[in-house]
Amino acid sequence: MMDSNYGIGGNEVKTDASEAFADIPQNRTLMMEKLTQDAPVKPQIVHGLQTIEQVFDQFKPEVEVEFNDANGMARKESLRFANLGDFGVKGITEQSAFLKDVTTQQDQYQKIIKQLKTNKILKSALENSDAKQALLDSIHSLIQELNNNK
Repeated sequence: MMDSNYGIGGNEVKTDASEAFADIPQNRTLMMEKLTQDAPVKPQIVHGLQTIEQVFDQFKPEVEVEFNDANGMARKESLRFANLGDFGVKGITEQSAFLKDVTTQQDQYQKIIKQLKTNKILKSALENSDAKQALLDSIHSLIQELNNNK
């Protein structure tokens, strides 16, 4: 016969009657995070905050970040967070002029890659050295014309 007084994994821990902390209910999440770049001089206890939005309104989290462009030049920007959505890619990108530019550039590169993969006329022009040189000459003259019209 099999003994049923044991289970898989874990150890039994007897509860202490003098325990001062209650367990967090299973349907709750305790989240603690540093919300500002610099630690406070004196920790602050704030009572009555019931929602995440109230926490953001109280502490107004903000961080200064430094981005490096393709030339290695540093650009500093300040990011502010008003809700959890601001921590996602879209939320951060919307706040940053640098990241908006990078995203636009990435989209343009993706369009060029798509054209190189799917445009048969462009593919054949790039395979023929004379046609490729003519295409490059056209592009260079367009760039020069755009620069002259600034």
